[in-house]
Amino acid sequence: MTTTTDTTTQVYRIYIKATPEAIWDAITKPEWTARYGYTGLADYDLRPGGAYTVAPTPEFKAAAEAQGFPCPDVIIDGEVLEAEPPKRLVTTFRMLMDAGMAEEGFTRLTHEIAPAPDGKSCSLTVTHELAGAPLLAALVHGDNEASGAGGGHAWVLSDLKSLLETGAPLAG
Repeated sequence: MTTTTDTTTQVYRIYIKATPEAIWDAITKPEWTARYGYTGLADYDLRPGGAYTVAPTPEFKAAAEAQGFPCPDVIIDGEVLEAEPPKRLVTTFRMLMDAGMAEEGFTRLTHEIAPAPDGKSCSLTVTHELAGAPLLAALVHGDNEASGAGGGHAWVLSDLKSLLETGAPLAG
């Protein structure tokens, strides 16, 4: 996996043995998003200006509350800015699980899917523009992993790759 970070933009690229359509579905359909990463139920209105939300699964919500973190019914919200299935998805992104991160406001998240030259896999590039959102930048970079906050985008992408290539997530 290729990763570059600075204080305002983080870029992650991973190669997955899957079709662009399979990767697109895994990013945009709740029956897939509930199976990897933080197991949220993504809901996209894939039109410019459409809503983007992620709700916790019941298991996620119970685990968060057991650790002393109240879990809202919507943990991420945003707006679809661009949707070009199965190539490009651009949304705004705001984390609602933490008051400080929610106050940072909306950031910009771009997913780009492209067939690789080998003809058997695709690259998935995730670019997260995080200007003015240092708390969220640390979280999605995985800086808070030791405190139980997870490994950020790198971990989510690794889990997505495992699920698509093997049928099971990393923890599965």
